[in-house]
Amino acid sequence: MAQSFEFGGQTFEITGQAALYWRAQDALLVSDLHLEKASAFALYGQMLPPYDSVSTLEEIATLCRTYRPAKIISLGDNFHDDDGEHRLAEGAAALLVDLACNTEWIWVTGNHDRAVSGMWGGKAFDALTLSGITLRHEAQAGDPNPEISGHFHPKFRQVLRGRMVKRRCFVKTPRKLIMPAFGALTGGLDVQDVAISKACDLKYGEGVEALVATQSGFARFALASPP
Repeated sequence: MAQSFEFGGQTFEITGQAALYWRAQDALLVSDLHLEKASAFALYGQMLPPYDSVSTLEEIATLCRTYRPAKIISLGDNFHDDDGEHRLAEGAAALLVDLACNTEWIWVTGNHDRAVSGMWGGKAFDALTLSGITLRHEAQAGDPNPEISGHFHPKFRQVLRGRMVKRRCFVKTPRKLIMPAFGALTGGLDVQDVAISKACDLKYGEGVEALVATQSGFARFALASPP
């Protein structure tokens, strides 16, 4: 199994099921944490276990103990809604403060959390560019630069031994890299969905593939290009 891949002239390593380590920037990349999703649902009477934020941040902390990154870059929909940053419970907030104190935490705003401010640490941006690669929440058609984004929560589905297997995945083209959702309570969109195909913004002759994390690296699966 492959351990790393090239994109935009840079080398990335898939870590966990849904994060990237960018060695040249010493940065851990995650997307779509959707912190405080459970508390958002509770406001409307749908009770979910209220541990999603702690679970998500503990998983990031585990990756940080392995890689000790200088930066954590979270690509939008960091909180499930604009008030989630203020609802963050004491235990989750303590975890986040500790992470932000030990790294340069960068929040990229998403469609769920346009108002994210970094009140628990870090700085917020609509988008940013590092080493010629644009980092934003949702893929932008027509951008000629290499781009890493999130938003679609892609999932790869395949029948193995008579069972449907579903795994979070990255979607990669020569110019676009769409990350899976990292958050504990996030769902997913089939990787072949038309919305993801459209976001890939493929040019003639470009291919698209799913990168699925495994215990020893990741596997590549060629995907059918849209007509």
